[in-house]
Amino acid sequence: MRLSARVDYALRAAAELAAAGDGPTTVGELAQGQDMPPKYLENILLQMRRAGLVRGQRGPEGGYVLARPANQITLADVIRAVDGPLANVRGERPEEVGYTGAAHALQRVWIALRASERAILERVTLEHVAKGELPPEVEELAADPAAWRSRTPV
Repeated sequence: MRLSARVDYALRAAAELAAAGDGPTTVGELAQGQDMPPKYLENILLQMRRAGLVRGQRGPEGGYVLARPANQITLADVIRAVDGPLANVRGERPEEVGYTGAAHALQRVWIALRASERAILERVTLEHVAKGELPPEVEELAADPAAWRSRTPV
């Protein structure tokens, strides 16, 4: 799975907003807290606002807040808001691609891959991340030492 810088920044900013609670946080504070470029982050937050994940508050005490409680916003929600569908093949959804011959089973592999991503990303909320308390099944996967090792082509 490849996550863009845009998704990485969006998730980190959203976690900061979740940790901040009800009070607004400025773009500058978010950018500084996570070492991100403020202008780029502003564009990401606008996308998240359009998706209904954050709200902007104007004025001297302004900034951004989550539009819903942190326990009601999943990582999948944030990813979809800034990057579109979780899984795609050449820009198409897995159910829309088709293969013939020996490659016919690949479509089912892509569907299974998306289901696996959903199983984690739709279960983990911003509250989980902000509190550092992930669901047990996610902790179990992350605790496997093999999960921490990269597998590079030989």
